[in-house]
Amino acid sequence: MKSISLAAALAGVLAASAAPAALSAQQQRPISLRDSFPIGSNGLCEAQIMAPEAGAGIFDRRYSIICRDASAPIGTLWVVRGQRVGDAETRFVDAGSQCAAQELRQQPEGLAGTRALTCTNSNSIIRTRVLAGEAGNRTFAASGFAAYEDALRLGLASLATDRIVAGTVEIPLTQASDAAAFARAQAQAISADQALSEAYRRSNSGRFAEAAEFFAASASSLGGSTLTEARLNEALQQSNLGNFSEALKLFNSVRGSAAPSPVLARMLRNYEALDALNRQNGPEALRIMELPLTGDFPDSAELRQLTIGGNLAERLSAENTSSLANASAGLSPLERAQLLDGQGYYLRAAALRLMGREADAVTALQAAENTLSDVRDGRVTSVIWLRAQILGELAELAEESGRGADSEMLHQQGIALLDLHYPDSPVLQSARAQQAGYLARSGREAEALAVYRDIVDKADGRPAPTLRSLLSPYFSLLLRGGPNADAAPDVFAASQLLQRPGLAQTQAVLARELSGGSDEASQLFRKATNVGRAIERLRGSILEMGNPGQLSPELAALHAERTLRLEQSLVEQAEVQQRLAEYPRYRAVSDGAVSLDEMRAILADGEAYVKVVNLERETFVVYATKDEALAYRAEITPAQMERAVDDLRASIAITEGGEVLTFPFDIERSRDLYSKLFSALGDRLPASRHIVFEPDGALLRIPMNLLVTDDASVERYRATVAGGGDEYDFRGTAWLGRTSEISTSVSPAAFRDVRASRQSNGSKSYLGLGQNEPIGEPGEGNGTRSVSGAGEDCVWSPSIWANPISSEELYTAAARFGGLATGQTEVIAREAFTDDAIKQKADLKDYRIVHFATHGLVTAPKADCPPRPALLTSFGGADSDGLLTFAEIFSLQLDADLVVLSACDTAGSATIGATREAGVVSGGDFALDGLVRAFVGAGGRTVVASHWPVPDDYNATQRLVSGLLAGDGKATASSLRESQISLMDEADTSHPFYWSAFAIVGDGAIRLER
Repeated sequence: MKSISLAAALAGVLAASAAPAALSAQQQRPISLRDSFPIGSNGLCEAQIMAPEAGAGIFDRRYSIICRDASAPIGTLWVVRGQRVGDAETRFVDAGSQCAAQELRQQPEGLAGTRALTCTNSNSIIRTRVLAGEAGNRTFAASGFAAYEDALRLGLASLATDRIVAGTVEIPLTQASDAAAFARAQAQAISADQALSEAYRRSNSGRFAEAAEFFAASASSLGGSTLTEARLNEALQQSNLGNFSEALKLFNSVRGSAAPSPVLARMLRNYEALDALNRQNGPEALRIMELPLTGDFPDSAELRQLTIGGNLAERLSAENTSSLANASAGLSPLERAQLLDGQGYYLRAAALRLMGREADAVTALQAAENTLSDVRDGRVTSVIWLRAQILGELAELAEESGRGADSEMLHQQGIALLDLHYPDSPVLQSARAQQAGYLARSGREAEALAVYRDIVDKADGRPAPTLRSLLSPYFSLLLRGGPNADAAPDVFAASQLLQRPGLAQTQAVLARELSGGSDEASQLFRKATNVGRAIERLRGSILEMGNPGQLSPELAALHAERTLRLEQSLVEQAEVQQRLAEYPRYRAVSDGAVSLDEMRAILADGEAYVKVVNLERETFVVYATKDEALAYRAEITPAQMERAVDDLRASIAITEGGEVLTFPFDIERSRDLYSKLFSALGDRLPASRHIVFEPDGALLRIPMNLLVTDDASVERYRATVAGGGDEYDFRGTAWLGRTSEISTSVSPAAFRDVRASRQSNGSKSYLGLGQNEPIGEPGEGNGTRSVSGAGEDCVWSPSIWANPISSEELYTAAARFGGLATGQTEVIAREAFTDDAIKQKADLKDYRIVHFATHGLVTAPKADCPPRPALLTSFGGADSDGLLTFAEIFSLQLDADLVVLSACDTAGSATIGATREAGVVSGGDFALDGLVRAFVGAGGRTVVASHWPVPDDYNATQRLVSGLLAGDGKATASSLRESQISLMDEADTSHPFYWSAFAIVGDGAIRLER
């Protein structure tokens, strides 16, 4: 079952067929009929229409230009009646600017003799570029930051020619923002009503992360029913993205305000059913759809008496791009309710299909079709997405009933609808992938492969999360003969379109920063990313405050103060971006995808890259070395993998009542998991010197070193226990980590970038931090470096500071690097180890290795409190909270080859709330997106982190980490493996709880000291 997402079903339905000639006309729809349009060909900038200027004529237009990594518009485009080129310096430039003529490198297409100016203002270092030309009786002009001249020129050319002009936009770029961050900047640049209309467009086209940002921005300035509508849609987008807890919170926040409205009550019902379907829970979705509406009107005549306002009518018309005055304008609440009921029938059908009730699903789909078509004879367009979904569902049902010709026709009709209204959109590519699956199952393999490969090529390495449920037929087709070397490049390329942990993006940003050494440009790059995150934090805090007109005087004053700080930060960002634009390496777009041949060229002799790919119901593996490559289907499903990992973790460590408990390790489950994942590789993995694992799904939550590689180990353990031996004694087991060094990667590009990054320029070897000063009452502790205990509300109890970790391992490590007297090492412990001191330490970037040995916080004080990953510290000044949080870590200035986190579960995830507090928009819900990501964002190339509470019993963790750091000139992974083996070989510490928790995230082949 594919993930379903619908917008609010605001309008009606077109006929299912479309003439080929109309397709090209739609795809090249005139700029003058668009509210927004892309600038250039590489997706870095976009123009969005603005409200008319005071005194503007009816045919005058102006647009904001928004570009990636710029948090505010970088310029403006104008179309004005009359000849205004001669006074461009006064008409299109801020007052007080001084302008001078400037040679134009390239004339904008469609305009001859364009005038170019460069303008400055005594109040700013920012240079403004102005381009102005005339065609007919109109002036076309562009004004904006000089660093973005490509965007100004191509945007101007598109206006002058009334079509999108192709070309490459080169701009100062950190690549710290993703599509969602770009959308947030766009949403902030337009009015709330415009943002709501744009949100629906992006939702309908399958761009869920972008739609969520537009809905959130519109909700911050709206009130009443439109605020409820925006919040409901924001909740749905979060569900579409898999952020189910965030979706539930948003649904709950508007439940009371939605219930009295027959339209919003239907919307809430439908969206919660969609949320259940996104969670693959058909029975729950059906139950929701069958509940009576608490705010419904029993008589539809009462709905007919309601009226609709002009602003809402405009939003309802947002999808109609040809005539705002036709059937989509002024939809009545009754019509909206009918459309939502049509959507409801579709949701029932989807739930029934999940439950295997195919005949009932057909009936529900037919009811959906009839209900939607009944509204204004199906002449409105904003449920095209829904109509295409219905056609896709009917196509699959026709195929299942043996009506192949009908199935193909229905697929083609759905694709034609989407191609007409949403060309090049994710939802179109999903529909094409559905069709390709049908072609593959019908024996038309060559056609299916051609469609799939075109989808992958068009994605150009950009994540397309909806494809996770649609690629199985492609991979199965490629691997129909079993393990296959020839198919490996295609599987490897397509798998990179799936959503990865946010850590992957953070590693890419760090690699970009380090790409040119440590010169002024690199420092400017770091400043640009920091300013961008500060802007996101401010915007997030302002959005959370809500509509300023509804705040108390005290909160209104705080809102004004934050708004002023935001404006100042936006100016600072523009100044930094202008300086950054002077460095060509930061104007080029780095490649986000890696071919299999490129990956193999990166690997050294004895190294293997192993990529696990979870699709909806199947798991695939790509194995690559310098000399060979292989792809195959694993003998385990993602659901089975989830259960196996849960069982393995439960046999290692669980927390009950604040105590960490261990059990005999499930060696049989470990062996079974290894066999089902890697039996096709024979003895290749244990023979590899260094394995780089890119896990997926549940495998992100365990280290791969604890997998058992032979049956003899299981039989020997059984015999030992049967003979009365110690069930916690696992000596002699053939662990994968015994024979191979292991690193963890989160994407091919991330590994490529980490391996290519320059080494630290730090002048000192080692910095150790730990052993907080205790407060509260000491307890017996639980023998691990995790803590628990809730205070009042969401405040931690003082008792969590009462049992500090000894700093002995820090001093042992410092001695290995020459000792404190050499000036090459430093240990910060006890009362000096405060969050204040760490944040204020100016020379953090001087240390090549940074090592924390302290308690870690990865849960929340109470179940209903938001968890924020943090490391425990001593208390400092008045503003100190004794915690080094995710957001604070992200802002540290490190230049470290290696960061060691000797604390509990530091390889865990972070919530969306925690990432937003750090000014990071994407990711957060994957393992490795917590403290690991924060330290990479701070400047750590490779991070050693733990997958569970690490033990102090038998001095295990201190011995393990001290052994890791004792490796003289060895690779990090080699040193860690040798340290782990020393614990494997002792009876007391042979259980994986003691030696297996730590994973190397990054490149374990780097030496401890480079």
